[in-house]
Amino acid sequence: MNLTRRGLLASTAVLSAAPHAPARAQSQAIKIGVLNDMSGVYRDASGPTSVACVRQAVEEFRAAHGGIEVEVVSADHQNRPDVGSNIARQWIDREGVDMIVDVGNSAVALAVNGICREKDRAYVNSTAGSTDLTGAQCSPTLVHWTYDNYMLSRSTGGAMVRAGGDTWFFITADYAFGHSLERETSAFVREAQGRVLGSVRHPFPATSDFASYLLQAQASRAKVIGLCNAGNDTVACIKQAAEFGITRRGTKIAGMLMFITDIHALGLQTAQGLVLTESFYWDLNDRTRAFTRRVLPKTGGIHPAMSHAGCYGGTLHYLKAVADLGVAQAKRSGAATVARMKAMPTDDDAFGAGSIRPDGRKLHPSFLFEVKRPEESRGGWDYYKLLATTPADQAFRPLADGGCALVR
Repeated sequence: MNLTRRGLLASTAVLSAAPHAPARAQSQAIKIGVLNDMSGVYRDASGPTSVACVRQAVEEFRAAHGGIEVEVVSADHQNRPDVGSNIARQWIDREGVDMIVDVGNSAVALAVNGICREKDRAYVNSTAGSTDLTGAQCSPTLVHWTYDNYMLSRSTGGAMVRAGGDTWFFITADYAFGHSLERETSAFVREAQGRVLGSVRHPFPATSDFASYLLQAQASRAKVIGLCNAGNDTVACIKQAAEFGITRRGTKIAGMLMFITDIHALGLQTAQGLVLTESFYWDLNDRTRAFTRRVLPKTGGIHPAMSHAGCYGGTLHYLKAVADLGVAQAKRSGAATVARMKAMPTDDDAFGAGSIRPDGRKLHPSFLFEVKRPEESRGGWDYYKLLATTPADQAFRPLADGGCALVR
């Protein structure tokens, strides 16, 4: 169970090396809150699978540091900044949560960022795309782990233009994430001498019929329709574009933010040939396959997307920093814990070796994939062909360009 619509905490999962410890010892547990969309358009990209990946990280950490207790709670922010903010405040003020993780939906993510900074609590964001998190609204308590809109735009947008897609029309979710992704992608298109012919914005999260938006995009005669939305919205757009025969007429669809769970929902017959960017793929190497094997029993067979893997990697590194800093100090100050996270090199089975910049941006490579044709797939979840790799030092916006006040 998760947080109800009234915002009452309904579920707490306790992972402890000493389950019958006295109350005094229990109060010294590190408490992690997984805040995400459990019931809406982003459920598949975050939701219960993110919680499972956090628990996997805790399990692995506990095996190495059995003396440190860790407790995990989860809640549904319903894609509403006010709900997310209220949960974050309740968790910190009443429940003693030390770190908040995941928080897809950029509007909610930015609101929670402000609260964690105010309350001096660590915040590891895995599933929001807004580059403001490491730019104008960067915080000493934040690590932005998995991806952001700059990374997506540079990789997917740049590849589409180089492949001849030099005219674009955008269908954009009308909130912070969609606006940011359209802005970032437009900049890369123009930088590559392409043109943006227009855009249209759809209400979020209350849209299921994208016909009028797709027809406007088709009427523009753009070579590429850029989808600056995510989750179920992107899946619905691609399905409806296929129904209208848009792609059969030579127009390319660019899902600017897509996850393997979206490809699974679409099926290879519909998704084949799509080009997308993720920073994790379960079948990328021996370490990613090993992590996936370990977590699958907790996910009900759902293979993790980069968003889920980011919850695992970010939580594991946070807990390593807690062990290095000391539990008492980590509970006193989220900023001190994040500073220790930045000082330590990162390394986990989902992302390999990496680092965290002063602005809170976690650095690792990004991967451009093409979705396989049905006859190319060897079986379930074998969906991607690797087209290109962008090195960690090039995948994200240059440090000096973000405007983060933490950068000296």
